[in-house]
Amino acid sequence: MMNRLLPCLLALASLSSFLRAEDGWKAGAASVAITPSESLWMAGYGSRTAPAEGKETDLFAKALVLEDASGKRGVVVTLDLVGIDRGFAGRVTDALAKQHQFSRESVALSTSHTHSGPVVGQNLAPLHYERLEPEQQRKIDTYADELLGKITAAVGEAVGALVPARLQWGSGKCTFAVNRRENKEPEVPAERTKGNLNGPVDHDVPVLSVRDSESGLKAVLFGYACHATVLSGQTWNADYPGYAQTALEARYPGAVALFWAGCGADQNPIPRRELPLAEKYGAELAARVGDVLDSPMAELPPKLACAYQEISAPLDTLPSTEEIRANAASTDRFQVARAKYLLRKIEEKGGLEGAYPYPVAVWTLGGEVDFVLLGGEVVVDYALRLKRERRGTATWVAGYSNDVMSYIPSRRVLKEGGYEGATSNVYYGLPTLWHESLEETIAKAVHDLVPAKP
Repeated sequence: MMNRLLPCLLALASLSSFLRAEDGWKAGAASVAITPSESLWMAGYGSRTAPAEGKETDLFAKALVLEDASGKRGVVVTLDLVGIDRGFAGRVTDALAKQHQFSRESVALSTSHTHSGPVVGQNLAPLHYERLEPEQQRKIDTYADELLGKITAAVGEAVGALVPARLQWGSGKCTFAVNRRENKEPEVPAERTKGNLNGPVDHDVPVLSVRDSESGLKAVLFGYACHATVLSGQTWNADYPGYAQTALEARYPGAVALFWAGCGADQNPIPRRELPLAEKYGAELAARVGDVLDSPMAELPPKLACAYQEISAPLDTLPSTEEIRANAASTDRFQVARAKYLLRKIEEKGGLEGAYPYPVAVWTLGGEVDFVLLGGEVVVDYALRLKRERRGTATWVAGYSNDVMSYIPSRRVLKEGGYEGATSNVYYGLPTLWHESLEETIAKAVHDLVPAKP
């Protein structure tokens, strides 16, 4: 009797597996090198006086496409770049809508913030673009055009690679990030040994695993809140996030590893400035991701909700045109570059806006994980606050996403001032400081976008 039943049982098991696959997640991932083919100006440091002189590692654009049981699709694009501006982000999302039918809320653009990548478009314009000769500006514009094509091609490849998948999540810990506002860099090694480091940090390492029906790892999406500023030389390098991704792809052959930067605007990898340290931090982060991947992870039901909104983020009192013209005669070259940038905006638009169209996105994965994506260089207070107010380690907060227009200080950092709270705005071209209501405005937008906590 059992012999006659066995083929039936196997057929039913096969049918059940097929139905589960059809009713579950689908996922596809792809990767493409975006290392410039010619010598371009590098992004991130105003002290550089020449274009790049070669490469130590390639830079990559990577795409992870997710499709839930209802057919809802979203794509996460990660980029080994210091940032992108609003104009370039719009070009990408328009192209993905036209070529692959992704709605705006279904596209998440995340940059690693490596300071050893190229200038892209108008990102950090007064720091880089505005001060360069026309020929270098032309090369930057050409690179942006090439980058757009590579991103859309990678997304197309990921769409074509969609297969039934299991999604799971977990969270680890990694501790090399240090609050740079509250610790003196030369003193960090000794103070770390004593356990005396100061200031808020976010050492969580969120991990999303994508496995096929055979439990083989196809992709891993992970984040960490720390500046990618180990290196400051003249060669292309994806910094510690790049080394972490490379290590994971070597450990799990066939998998695509994608990194997103958390709210690390006031967090540095310390000590730094040496290539072996970037390799060391990358290996450490990859090991912590591996620990999560090799441990039991929570299964995510096949439900994807995506929301996106550009809110009116308020600026403080705007300077007058006369004040801006006075800055154009400054002995500070960056004040001059910002003044020229602002005067051109006034001429083109008739004046300056008192608010910025700030991007806030929230993806809810399986109804259990909130993936919050905020624009700009976001300080750690935002991640800590949203985790308290939402789902703890099941709330992932990325900065450097969709548009990197400036530092995004919390109310605390804004009141304290300093680089993250005030002076960095010069290099991004913001005309003034953020208004003190900025943090509450952003936090409210996040809560308005996500479903109520269960």
